[in-house]
Amino acid sequence: MKSTFGKIKGPFRIYLSWPVYGVVFFAVVNLVMYFFDLRAAVIFSGALLIYLLSLIIFILTKRSFFTKNIIEFASGYAQMQKRMMDDLMVPYGLLDENGKIIWLNNAFAGIVTKEDYHKNIKSIFPEVDVIDFDNMGERINEVALVFGGRDYKLVIETIDMSGISMDAGMVVADENSRLYAIYLFDETEINECRKELHDERCVVGLIYIDNYDEALESIDEVRRSLLIALVDRKINKYISGGNGIVKKLEKDKYLVVFRYRFLEQLREDRFSVLEEVKSVNIGNEMAVTLSIGIGAMNGTYTRNYDRARAAIDLALGRGGDQAVVREGNKVTYYGGKTNSIEKSTRVKARVKAHALRELLEATDNVLIMGHKISDVDAVGGAIGIYAAARAFDKKANIVLNEVTTSLRPIVELYKNSSDYDKDLFVTSEEALTKVTANTLLVVVDVNRKSYTECPELIGKCKTTVVFDHHRQGSEPIENATLSYIEPYASSTCEMVAEILQYICDNVKIKPIEADTIYAGIVIDTNSFSNKAGARTFEAAAFIRRNGADVIRVRKLLRSDMTEYKAKAEAVRHAEVYRDSFALSVCPSAGLQSPTIVGAQAANELLNISGIKASIVFTIYNNEIYISARSIDEVNVQLIMERLGGGGHMTIAGAQLKDMDIDEAIKLVKSTLDDMIQEGAI
Repeated sequence: MKSTFGKIKGPFRIYLSWPVYGVVFFAVVNLVMYFFDLRAAVIFSGALLIYLLSLIIFILTKRSFFTKNIIEFASGYAQMQKRMMDDLMVPYGLLDENGKIIWLNNAFAGIVTKEDYHKNIKSIFPEVDVIDFDNMGERINEVALVFGGRDYKLVIETIDMSGISMDAGMVVADENSRLYAIYLFDETEINECRKELHDERCVVGLIYIDNYDEALESIDEVRRSLLIALVDRKINKYISGGNGIVKKLEKDKYLVVFRYRFLEQLREDRFSVLEEVKSVNIGNEMAVTLSIGIGAMNGTYTRNYDRARAAIDLALGRGGDQAVVREGNKVTYYGGKTNSIEKSTRVKARVKAHALRELLEATDNVLIMGHKISDVDAVGGAIGIYAAARAFDKKANIVLNEVTTSLRPIVELYKNSSDYDKDLFVTSEEALTKVTANTLLVVVDVNRKSYTECPELIGKCKTTVVFDHHRQGSEPIENATLSYIEPYASSTCEMVAEILQYICDNVKIKPIEADTIYAGIVIDTNSFSNKAGARTFEAAAFIRRNGADVIRVRKLLRSDMTEYKAKAEAVRHAEVYRDSFALSVCPSAGLQSPTIVGAQAANELLNISGIKASIVFTIYNNEIYISARSIDEVNVQLIMERLGGGGHMTIAGAQLKDMDIDEAIKLVKSTLDDMIQEGAI
């Protein structure tokens, strides 16, 4: 019996052993019967003996038949199981430990060719090359791939062979044996449905004409309606090309709605409507420019409209003539290649001045801060706000952590003057202690929270005011009570000078304060040679009337011999890239403010004939500071934004970490190559 059932394992062996267990049980019962009734016990023994002999004869005579039927059943079951696996609709297969195919079902074999049958899976699907079979372990790996023009998801999982016995005279599995099961799922239809849903999403946009009134004033009254009609036609034709809807909200504002797939086309042609509208010329001296704000993301139409509103505000804050696409938290900029148009009216400056006056009248004290590694424009703007606060008898402090060499002569003037408190300039730590429930924070010459002298102040002070002339980026100071950002302005000092003219009657500006504000304008305009408009000279004239002296300012702005030599060295070793871009490295050894010198060197390089933009690299505090300058042909802000920085069209900068100077130069060159190829510059 052992030989019969020795090769049978599991529950089936237990079922076949029950007759044997019955013989043992009844033999014990028969033995007990001998103690109670001898006659009955003898009769039961005879019956038990006959049953035992019959069982032995049955096993001996029927063993081969029984074994044959068991084998036939097992074979039939295995054949049925194999047939089910072969005919399984899901492509399925087995790989050996090296990734070589050892078996595929019919569905899988119908996808690959016969020549591929016993190849390595990586040679058939190159995407699988990312999987390391030696270190895959027990985890399941998924790979998306394209084969035969269809999209598939390949799933590979390890089969544990340690608990499987395969000793059948053919294969012996040990504990280290490994097989991999592979499944191939066709996701072509699913991906097509996903793409269809993605492409059919609703996108909301707003289009504003930047210079509606100015453009109409530059043309005869008879042609004004024709000019607007041509602009309307350009916009309607452009949007209707993607089956979109255009609704004119006001004389210079449009609401557009279209599908997401059309937005991808707009991105490819980089919103060519910006240039098409500027090409409309029927005698108008001023070209019409547009600002476009797009809101695109999964969600309600209302949320997309809110994103479009935020995007158009950002486009206008950056000077207009550009498109801003806001998709969730991702913001993308297009256009913005031309200079912002200077507004001839000062109505906005007057409105902002009156709003600032109301805030100053209601506050207890004022904290003023600029950006890190502060420059003359930031300090000049801060001094102007300080003068305004003094006019309303408010205590004001300027946050200044590091005094650069360019600022030291100016700061020393205030520290040595008895007209100013000793705590006029405070550090970030000191400023935090001066915050009360009614403190007004004024941020000048910067609109990025992380770039300010003390970012913690922005969240701690309930009322915040922002004055800046740089274009807004993707990290604006949120929830500002008053925000005055004008990219067309030459400097923050120019904006503050206009504010001072309207904030109250006969505001008093001391000569030292006038010198500082005038110096800020001189520095940012490179002595009125860069981005100096009519309002710039008017602001400078106002400051001059209030006591600014050109000779004193020139003396304040002089650099020492070490800085001058470093600047000359940067100019001497400049490299001209693509016949238009001057790239150079400014030495920082022995300089207290190497970033300022780097910016000055960038300005000097623009004096070279044929140079459209200059980019100077400076190593400072284990970081690489980039100063970019241009005159009017290249928007350096777009270049710096690609590197994580910002600024405005002619003056911009960025900071790079965790790389050396050679890697930084290589990164800038590749960025220039990409932007030139895209047509961005």
